[in-house]
Amino acid sequence: MAEPVRAGDTAESTGFDLGHGPGRLLVWLYGVFTVAAASRSVVQMILDFGRAPLAYVLSAAAAVVYAFITYSLVRGGRRARRAALVCCAAELAGVLIVGTWTLLAPSSFPDATVWSDYGMGYLFIPVVLPVTAMIWLRRAPA
Repeated sequence: MAEPVRAGDTAESTGFDLGHGPGRLLVWLYGVFTVAAASRSVVQMILDFGRAPLAYVLSAAAAVVYAFITYSLVRGGRRARRAALVCCAAELAGVLIVGTWTLLAPSSFPDATVWSDYGMGYLFIPVVLPVTAMIWLRRAPA
């Protein structure tokens, strides 16, 4: 049986888990994207880094952002929520910047990144995921 919440308890001390309910799907998706982006970038950097170093480094950066968001969602609490919101905003900015860049200057990207063409290679999930996560993080109880 769970302990009752006492007056003065915060989300941080009660251990509210952002990864429950709809947040569980976000945790799962961010976990999958962490593995996908990390493994893709590691393999590409090992096999042919000179071909498209910018694309491969950007995919690795995406993996780090995804991993941090996954961790924050699992951790829960106010600080984790704020950190996840900041990272989701940074992720969305990255998707929009890189997506636009790949459309305007495709020669800069001889190979695709996770965020190329707004995540088209990943069914546009990279552009939808941070928006969905930010909505969930703003609506989840504090």
